[in-house]
Amino acid sequence: MAGTILTPSSSTTGFFQALPVLPPQYTQPKDTRNVSDDKVLARVLALYLPPTATSATTSIHNLARRTLQPAVLSYGVDAETNHPTLRPLTTFGEENRNDPLWVTTGWKALKDIGYEEGVVAVAYEKQNTAWNRRIHEFALGHVWINSATMTGCPMSMTDGAATLLSRHLEDADGDQPGRGAVFREAYRRLTSRDPAVAWTSGQWMTERTGGSDVSGTETVAHQISREELELEAKAGRMYDNVGMPLGPWRIDGFKWFSSATDSEMAVMLARTSKGISAFYAPMRRSVRTELSNETETPLTELNGIRIQRLKNKLGTKSLPTAELELKNTRAWLIGEEGQGVKEIAAILNITRLHTAAGAAGNWARGLAICRAYTKVRKVRGGLLQDNPQHLRWMADETVKYWAATHHVFFGVALQGATEQNWEDMVRGTKAEKLIPKDKNEVVTLLRLLTPVIKAQVSVAAVNGLRECMECLGGVGYCENNEDGGLMNIAKTFRDNLVNPIWEGTVSVMAEDVVRVLVDKRLGNGNVLENTLGSWVRTVLDSCSSKFNEERKAVEQRFNTMVAMVKSADKEELLYHGRELLEHIEAIVCAALLMYDAGHDSDEAAIAIALRWARSKALPGSGVQTKLGPWQKDVLVDKKIFFGESSLTELQFRKLGKL
Repeated sequence: MAGTILTPSSSTTGFFQALPVLPPQYTQPKDTRNVSDDKVLARVLALYLPPTATSATTSIHNLARRTLQPAVLSYGVDAETNHPTLRPLTTFGEENRNDPLWVTTGWKALKDIGYEEGVVAVAYEKQNTAWNRRIHEFALGHVWINSATMTGCPMSMTDGAATLLSRHLEDADGDQPGRGAVFREAYRRLTSRDPAVAWTSGQWMTERTGGSDVSGTETVAHQISREELELEAKAGRMYDNVGMPLGPWRIDGFKWFSSATDSEMAVMLARTSKGISAFYAPMRRSVRTELSNETETPLTELNGIRIQRLKNKLGTKSLPTAELELKNTRAWLIGEEGQGVKEIAAILNITRLHTAAGAAGNWARGLAICRAYTKVRKVRGGLLQDNPQHLRWMADETVKYWAATHHVFFGVALQGATEQNWEDMVRGTKAEKLIPKDKNEVVTLLRLLTPVIKAQVSVAAVNGLRECMECLGGVGYCENNEDGGLMNIAKTFRDNLVNPIWEGTVSVMAEDVVRVLVDKRLGNGNVLENTLGSWVRTVLDSCSSKFNEERKAVEQRFNTMVAMVKSADKEELLYHGRELLEHIEAIVCAALLMYDAGHDSDEAAIAIALRWARSKALPGSGVQTKLGPWQKDVLVDKKIFFGESSLTELQFRKLGKL
């Protein structure tokens, strides 16, 4: 090598890694020029939506492209790098009751895009009866959630609040004159696509006494007397910021962990003389006085709410999460006194689905980045896409992601089936054997599976995104806000860490599952065998014969779980709570994957179903865990990860196949 001139690299010369390019996540079937990068999302939509639901698939197709636009990505970077701040005092030190919370322009722009795209509204556009509106809604969320930064959190709570209020729109006002009109106006805004009209909602339950356990609620509410109302009127506190009357209840207390603090309203729990009750409260109120000019736009202030401090969290930093002190917060009782926990369950069922769905959506972005990176990353003279070890690893991660996504959307489909007519939206789709016709059966199955989905998918996505970070090496560990933050898996990982905790920890979800299993009012006294068991048998009987071994393994696991539940009392079941979550996840996901794969000859779908079912088979099941020679498995790995195999003939020969 004597005489060889070595040329050093510099900041502007030498090797530069090609920037990975992410294709759109979903492409509707009629667009033959492109294919969906997220194969399982395309299969989910083909499973649950009829071919005629073109307006739904078109909206998902369009949002999948908008979500990658540089301008949209820049909003997310703005929200992520310029965190919410609190300005609690005015210039001269008085409490700032007008605008103490500051959020970025990017945060507001992302919320506006969410409104426009209908990420909540489509679920409530009741003129659309021919397809499952919840599948449409959550598919929009699936492609939007990562670029939306954390605006998906207030949107999920908005969805829950809209569902709750929808059940009370026609309630009699009783001793709360004007309540119906207030609820209808709030519902209109919660379900609007117009950013100038639309609202998001907060959800204020958590207190210092118990986190997810609301039994220790210290916030109290009392109905205001006629004399107190007259004093409130004299003080100019009669209407909220959109001109609707303030409620006849006064709430005082302290909420310790309240997300979406920049929302226009909140649903909260407070204790009354009859027990824990649910309330609706606008975030702001008018401060017009008797001397104000009626033609002027009234000044507004927070509705008896003081933002004490913002939480300093590991992730979700773009989301304003706060501690709130409530003093004379005017509110409306929702439903009946003492029924607050029951009322709030309507929100929790929705937000728990959103938590799991958001986790899966973020995981989808992580794997999309891995696919794009793998195609351009050079390692030891070749591309990473031709490294068998890497392909096996990424294929294994893709199998887990497919199972989680099917799990989420099955829960979503069940939610839709509780709200719409089976004959109108399920008949004629590939999901006819998946969604029970009996609405009571649907409700019970959803009641059992919602906590399982929330717990298992949230945890799996955290683990999956950690693997995605590793896929990119040191780049994956960095906060990459260049290029619109598209490669910032680290940020996505941090944000996703909250999902196993939000809306109830995994332990709380396990307790919820046990509560359902021992409830003799459900499933004709035995929800495990009569509801879940009936569903599993129906689905397995509908699966292709190519999965005979795997079907037997699923049946064996189900029977093992039944035996465990029968032999244990409630306390022992609680001890085995996380094991129950794993059993149900393994069984349901195997059934869903095999059912879906049986509808066509897609090699990746079949291989994924086989691999999931075999990986979850109990010891002694007799199911083979090895699928074939490793050289052949490499081709399957690539098919699973990329959706297609692109090994060249030379590379194929090197693997010893030819």
